[in-house]
Amino acid sequence: DRPVMKINIAYPQWGSQKIIEYDDDRIVRFLYEKKIAEEFNADPLGEQFRGYVMRITGGYDTEGFPMKQGVLRPDRTRLLLSADTGFNPARKGERKRKSVRGCIVAQDISLLNVIIIKKGEAELEGLTDMASYKPSRLGPKRANNIRKVFKLSPKDDVRDFVIRRELPKKEGEEDKASVFKAPKIQRLITPRRLQRKRRRVAQAKKRSANKREAAAEYAKLLAQIRADKRAAQASKSRRSTFKQ
Repeated sequence: DRPVMKINIAYPQWGSQKIIEYDDDRIVRFLYEKKIAEEFNADPLGEQFRGYVMRITGGYDTEGFPMKQGVLRPDRTRLLLSADTGFNPARKGERKRKSVRGCIVAQDISLLNVIIIKKGEAELEGLTDMASYKPSRLGPKRANNIRKVFKLSPKDDVRDFVIRRELPKKEGEEDKASVFKAPKIQRLITPRRLQRKRRRVAQAKKRSANKREAAAEYAKLLAQIRADKRAAQASKSRRSTFKQ
């Protein structure tokens, strides 16, 4: 038989998640009428969840329509969406009317996504125990984020603290030295970058000065043309007066 509700529980600190199925409607009934981003005590879910506090992050109904934050209703409705939950536009600026589920949990929610906010008394197998710990394979790339993680001072070189990972060796290369791969640090201030910035600023100032000089020469040329034109008109008027 089809379960009443599946709850996808995630523990962000460990990088783990687990789906638990519930066949008894009386166990998950306390979740009805709760909304996305609402926190709840997970004691009714089972003895192993005693003391745990969780937060609802989303879910899907029995037909696969996603819950959408801000739609305060427990059923499905049709909204004109751009790039948002429930619609992935094929081109920029495209909008389309799509069916989405409200943010209130109801009986026809088949999968509910929650995250653990506070740990309880016991460890959960596959979620909070050490065996389920999944360290992040990649570290931060941005220079300020690296400084924040390692609590570096502005004088420390972040290139010495970037997280590197060892590439697996191929067959027959066991005797060779290990090869490590590191991400390219973003927003890193180096002497070369400062030199290029000074060059861009100097070029911008030079272009601005050239524009001002060109504008002054053009204004001078226009003034000369107007003066010549006035002189020609004055000379023509004098000749016509002499003829009379």
